Amino acid sequence: MKTKQEYPKSFSHIGLTVPNIKEAVKFYSEVMGWYIIMEPSVVKKETAIGLMCIDVFGEDWEEFEIAHLSTSDGIGVELFSFPQGIKEAPEFNPFNTGLFHFCIQDPNIEELVDEIVAYGGKQRMPIREYYPKDKPFKMCYVEDPFGIVFEVYTHSYELTYSSGAYAK
Repeated sequence: MKTKQEYPKSFSHIGLTVPNIKEAVKFYSEVMGWYIIMEPSVVKKETAIGLMCIDVFGEDWEEFEIAHLSTSDGIGVELFSFPQGIKEAPEFNPFNTGLFHFCIQDPNIEELVDEIVAYGGKQRMPIREYYPKDKPFKMCYVEDPFGIVFEVYTHSYELTYSSGAYAK
């Protein structure tokens, strides 16, 4: 009998649908500094990737644009732009089941949040400290220029939460 080996799986990539792929590549490469792995290109049904996309999206599309970026730690960001899609982000509702947000890390949180806003994004809250006066861990929720909500941390996930409970 084979014993199942337990181990944590790694995070490979996240897919984001955006209204304008060229503007999204510009924002994420210039503001976040993410590497462009594959410039925007058109996917058609009759290609190998198109056949895979039919399995995922069904038949109700003719073509769409796709681009691939990568963070400094090798996490992929797959951008999609569908001509028939709604060009507005859905209403922000973290209480419903589904993807709520993703988080990026930058020790220079104030400058990054300012740059996000300068590129047409939004700061959704003040920059807050997790452990005021004890540790320099900060966070802030923002939106990209397309209405996609994400979070910025100053420190790694492990460092931020390894301190245990929020209150002593």
